[in-house]
Amino acid sequence: MSRRNRGEASLQRGAGGRRWRLIRGNLDMYLLLIPGVIFLLLFKYAPMYGIVIAFQDFNIFGGISGSEWVGLSQFEKLIRSDEFLQVLVNTLLISLYKITFLFPIPIVIALMLNEVRRMFFKRTIQTIIYLPHFLSWVIISGLFMNILSPTGGIVNEFIRAIGGEPISFFTDNDLFRSLVVFTAGWKEIGWNAIVFIAAIAGIEQEQYEAAAIDGAGRLRQMWSISLPGMLPTIVLMFILRIGSLLEAGTEQILTMYNPLVYENGDVIGTYVYRMGLGQQDYSFSTAVGLFNSAVGFLLIVIGNMLSRKFLHRSIW
Repeated sequence: MSRRNRGEASLQRGAGGRRWRLIRGNLDMYLLLIPGVIFLLLFKYAPMYGIVIAFQDFNIFGGISGSEWVGLSQFEKLIRSDEFLQVLVNTLLISLYKITFLFPIPIVIALMLNEVRRMFFKRTIQTIIYLPHFLSWVIISGLFMNILSPTGGIVNEFIRAIGGEPISFFTDNDLFRSLVVFTAGWKEIGWNAIVFIAAIAGIEQEQYEAAAIDGAGRLRQMWSISLPGMLPTIVLMFILRIGSLLEAGTEQILTMYNPLVYENGDVIGTYVYRMGLGQQDYSFSTAVGLFNSAVGFLLIVIGNMLSRKFLHRSIW
């Protein structure tokens, strides 16, 4: 062995020894990881074995081992299905609406709350806008169904009072997507602002003091200090949001929609639910879910790559 190879081997042994010493020195911390790792393996990785159902004509009585293998026929059925194409369009449109209209608002809220100097007023506003997050979609759907009811709802009573005709918001195909986006914003905007408020709190206060000495006003400080300081967090949240582009809010829509708005309101998650549990087509619904997950993973990778190239910031 040459001197160079011996030196490299010695460095590798030294690095390995340091790694093991680090592990032994923090053994209690690694032991604390064990329950979480076990949970991850049992409930996240072990169920992935069920993906094979997407390549079978699954029979619930025969199980996976007793079902016929059909290769990619479920995916061919998926691609050729006009119904799925409509569902995919609905999913993309609702997700894009949510990103376009709802993603910037928590950033603006965080910037505005950072400018509030009265702590009592600031905490009161934070509490009020956070509270809807802790309500389930069942409660929120029931609340808005009452408010928007064509018979006795506050909104329709006002429409009647000004001479208009009542609107059935929850059964109108043209309004349903807007209703989904609005209720999602009402519930989650305040909660999503927490991440950006925390990002602003991590900015060194000396930067604001130096800017004030140089004569920068509050708006200038917001634009030149707060917003750049939030940028890594904004990029991270945006990449994660892009990765969930095909998750348009399954739980939300399940509690709000009905057969009258399937045309514009049915998304991939609800479609999987209807096909899998409603029609017991488990293989096809698994293929749809696998397609959803694969596209989501690909979107995260592409979003991270573009962010690293153009913004020089990324998750990995």
